[in-house]
Amino acid sequence: MKSTVCMLPVGPGLGSVLKNYAGLIALGLIVCAQGMTAAEEQPGGTWRRLAPYFAPPPQWAGDLGTYRSPLRFYDGRPVTTPAEWSLRRREILQRWHDRMGRWPAVIEKPHVEVLSEQHRDNFQQFRVRFLWLPNATTEGYLLIPAGQGRRPAVLTVFYEPETSIGLGKPHRDFGYQLARRGFVVLSIGTKEATENKTYALYYPSLENATLQPLSALAYAAANAYHVLAARPEVDPRRVGVVGHSYGGKWAMFASCLYDKFACAAWSDPGIVFQQNRPAINYWEPWYLGYEPGKWRTRGLVTPENPCHGVYPRLLAEGLDLIELHALMAPRPFWVSGGSEDPPDRWRALNHAVQVNALLGYKDRVGMSNRPTHEPTPESNELICLFFENFLGK
Repeated sequence: MKSTVCMLPVGPGLGSVLKNYAGLIALGLIVCAQGMTAAEEQPGGTWRRLAPYFAPPPQWAGDLGTYRSPLRFYDGRPVTTPAEWSLRRREILQRWHDRMGRWPAVIEKPHVEVLSEQHRDNFQQFRVRFLWLPNATTEGYLLIPAGQGRRPAVLTVFYEPETSIGLGKPHRDFGYQLARRGFVVLSIGTKEATENKTYALYYPSLENATLQPLSALAYAAANAYHVLAARPEVDPRRVGVVGHSYGGKWAMFASCLYDKFACAAWSDPGIVFQQNRPAINYWEPWYLGYEPGKWRTRGLVTPENPCHGVYPRLLAEGLDLIELHALMAPRPFWVSGGSEDPPDRWRALNHAVQVNALLGYKDRVGMSNRPTHEPTPESNELICLFFENFLGK
């Protein structure tokens, strides 16, 4: 391994692109059409293998559960046209950012250092350092497969960056598997916070954060997007994001809140609020339960161990994560469901299907299921196929 410090060449960011929702719809048309064409041209192509997962089982077809529809303004008016959805989408973003805290300006022209370099399989692996918060740097791994021209890329997020590149628990090596398939990959994680058991990001400080930590993670992912988008090997229109469990929550908030991610895969994060599942713990202080000076004991919410921060306010206002899912439309997303996201989660996903239908899209919401929380070779293969289909190769 070579140990050196140098500058990665940085190209122009994507800051001047997609300034409004009409631009986002145009992007969705370009990206999704590329992926679908590639699949349909292959005998037994990726779409043929994925298609069954883009429709709910019959018992949940059309079942919207008891969730409040995202196709209704907060004052109760229905959303009936794409133009009205654009207004409603803006309303959702404003409400959630108002509750979770407003982001600082996204860092669109990142300064990136290379700390070391190593050749693995068909790709070059760089350990890199860059600014992911205005006052903090992080280290991660940039995997660049051999090849010419601009290619799709995926950001992977987890407790630390090593697992995704194949140096941790099995079946969480999303970055390694995608790089072997020709994707440029950036793997990041909250290594120091994981070691000290604060887990997330606290901006500007742990003592007085102005962003809920899960929103701060999404903001950091938005900055990481620009590290990938600036690379000469990367097509900035074709960048996805993926994570498992904690990383699944992170990937979900990142992709929903930052529309430059072309698509996303969320592995068993718990895609709705649920108070009786310890792993769907959005109430914890490292997610949406942060409040200065109050740090609860980890576990279910009880009268003796209440939650703080914005989480109880979101519940009191009747808000749930299906509003964030709806922000993905018309960008595709994939739920790799396990113990926390079983098949009946289609009751929540059907709302995102409705939003896509209003915009004239179908086959934008997919879900696979397995009985355990742990990813499997089969569930990971479907995640890779999802990115191959919707980002191309």
